[in-house]
Amino acid sequence: MSLLNIDQKKCKQDGICATDCPMGIIRFGGKGSYPEIPSESEPMCIRCGHCVAVCPHGALDHAEVRLAACTAIDKELVISPAQAEQFLRSRRSVRQFKDKPVEQSVLQRIIEIARYAPTASNSQLVEWVVISDPNQLRAISGQVIDWMRSLLQNPNSVVMPYHHLLVKAWDAGVDTVLRSATCLVTAMAPGPVPYRMVDLTLALSYLELAAPKYGLGTCWAGLLQGAMLANPSLKQAVGIPHDYPFHFPMMIGYSKMVYYRLPERQSPKIHWR
Repeated sequence: MSLLNIDQKKCKQDGICATDCPMGIIRFGGKGSYPEIPSESEPMCIRCGHCVAVCPHGALDHAEVRLAACTAIDKELVISPAQAEQFLRSRRSVRQFKDKPVEQSVLQRIIEIARYAPTASNSQLVEWVVISDPNQLRAISGQVIDWMRSLLQNPNSVVMPYHHLLVKAWDAGVDTVLRSATCLVTAMAPGPVPYRMVDLTLALSYLELAAPKYGLGTCWAGLLQGAMLANPSLKQAVGIPHDYPFHFPMMIGYSKMVYYRLPERQSPKIHWR
C-alpha cells in the first residue's frame, strides 16, 4: 500500500506537496500526473505531515498522517502580531504556588499540546514523568539539599554563592528547591542523538506557554536538574530510566501571583552578516 492516497477529483496537479516535502521524496511529473512516493523512497519519509497540511484542496491523504485527523486551521483563532508579542512576553517563572493539586486531566491536556513541539526528523521520542505525590516531592527536594550540603562540605567543589542560603532556608522549613509546587513534570528522551535535548527543551517550552491559559504557573527546576546530573540515585528517584541521558524537570502548580506588567529585557545582540 502506498503512503500517499490522492483524491484525483480534488487534486489540481499544482505540485505544492512535492515542493514542500522536507525529504524531497514526493515525485510529481507535472500536469497530467499525480504526486506519488516511489516505493524505494518510502523508508525515508519522516511522517511529518507537511504534504497533508500544505495541500489547499484537501486532496492528499497519508497512510500514517491521516487527513481526517489533521484539523483545519481556524482563521478566527489566528492571533495578531501584537497579541503574539504580549502572549510571549507575559511568560513568567512562577515560584509561589497555591496548596492546590493540579488535576490529572489538566496535566494531560497541556502535555497533549506540548507534543506538537518540533522534534529532530519528526522523531517524537519525548516522554514524560509526572509526580504529584507531596511526600515524594518533598523527598526529592530533600535529596537536592543533601547534594548541596555535600558540595558545601567539600572544599574542592564548585559552589554557587546562593547554595548556603538555600540550605539555610530549607532548614528553616522553606522548600527552596521545588518551591512547594504541587506537581513536577520531567521531559526525557533516549539517546544517543544529542538533538534529543533540544527536542525535550522545545516540548517543555510549549508546555510552559500553554500552562497559564489553564491557570497554572511553571518554573524550570534547574537545581534539581543539576543534582540529577551529579547523582544517578536522584535521577532514579524522579523516575528516569538509566538509559535516558536527556532530561529536564519543570515544577507546575496553581500560581499565587498575578502579574500586571511586562518586564523589559536587554536589547538583543544581533550580528548581521
